[in-house]
Amino acid sequence: MPVPKKRNPKSRRDRRRAHLKLKNPAIGICPRCGQPVLPHHACLNCGYYKDKMIIDVFKKLEKRERKEKEKEIKEAEKKKPLSLKDLSKK
Repeated sequence: MPVPKKRNPKSRRDRRRAHLKLKNPAIGICPRCGQPVLPHHACLNCGYYKDKMIIDVFKKLEKRERKEKEKEIKEAEKKKPLSLKDLSKK
């Protein structure tokens, strides 16, 4: 079985591994509810992706929880910052 000729120092090992660090994921903001969401994924809070409902988040909730969730989403839509298009309309 082959054996390495000599031992590599820690500095050489660390230089080789310098580019293997973890990167922070790119996180966007959902335009409907304002929650953080991964790019190219449906929002788990409101269930929308590109202005289309993909996940029915109210389906699994009970009646009382459903009303609370709807109320939260309506409040979040009111607080949504205006885009440049919205500002130009006013």
